[in-house]
Amino acid sequence: MPTIKEVADLAGVSVGTVSHVVSGAVPVSEPLRLKVQEAIRELDYHPNHVARSLKTSRTRTLGIIVPDMTISFYPLVIRGAETAAWKQGYSLIAVNTMDGAERQKELLSLLRSQRVEGILVVVAAAPVPVLQITRLIEAGIPVVCLDRIPEKLPADSVSVEDVSAAEMGTDHLIEMGYRRIAIVTGPLSLTNENRRLQGYEQSLRRAGIAVDPELMWHGNVRPEDVAALCQQKIRSLAIRPDAILCTNGPTALGCLRALRDCGLSTPEDIGFVTFDELTVDDLFQPAITTIVQPAYEIGFEAATILFERIQGKSGEEILAPRTIRLPASLKVRESSRRL
Repeated sequence: MPTIKEVADLAGVSVGTVSHVVSGAVPVSEPLRLKVQEAIRELDYHPNHVARSLKTSRTRTLGIIVPDMTISFYPLVIRGAETAAWKQGYSLIAVNTMDGAERQKELLSLLRSQRVEGILVVVAAAPVPVLQITRLIEAGIPVVCLDRIPEKLPADSVSVEDVSAAEMGTDHLIEMGYRRIAIVTGPLSLTNENRRLQGYEQSLRRAGIAVDPELMWHGNVRPEDVAALCQQKIRSLAIRPDAILCTNGPTALGCLRALRDCGLSTPEDIGFVTFDELTVDDLFQPAITTIVQPAYEIGFEAATILFERIQGKSGEEILAPRTIRLPASLKVRESSRRL
């Protein structure tokens, strides 16, 4: 196995210079850095990060916890965070909770035992381990919350601007001529779901449309449960909605299953808009009108804040937890167009 001295000899530099290039802790001139990197590639040198971390208390590793990596939104978040980590010479460990409270606690403990230098977390749709996360921060392991933002937690957070995003989707349905618009949400224990509900209500009131509690359907993030809920609501109403807004991707999948099982089509029978892309739009018919969250940017921005905390660059002006809200965009497709 090649040694750091062999890399230094091949590059014609000191062992210290190689160490500085590998760690990124000390700036090295571009010509020397390129020489060292070329020698590393030629010798296939792999530094022992475990041994180094024992000396420096740095593992150059971050962790990211998401509810479910099979939901299309989260791989983009992870990719954004991974890109930011790579630019800093860090690795990223990604794990998922399957939206379970106990699993979430276990993973937070696991990442701490792995000595990650910071954690990005999308909290599970369950009681938030506020005390556990607070202790991580107090122990010097910064935490940034993504997408789902828990209340009463002294942590930085990055998400979409939920209220205006929901307003945008609802405004679009109103502009298309829909008036009896239902909303299907995830659990209202999540701040982002509450804020999306708020945006929906504000849009209706601004248009002079009464907010009807019968058209506010609150479920969870399991498509099969949401499908059952929507079927029951559609079949029990004397007048069904003429459009539906879903506040997240899993909820949308459940709602679409319910429409199918009720013999209804979109947009022929019901207009449809959802947060989050469901699939490749040119393979899904009808193509779904979507409120697109900047998932990659959310991950990248959150990791950038994490590095500011890790590297001590934050300064007094951002010692308090930072709250970043990024704008969404609307992709209008077939599902919301009146025929």
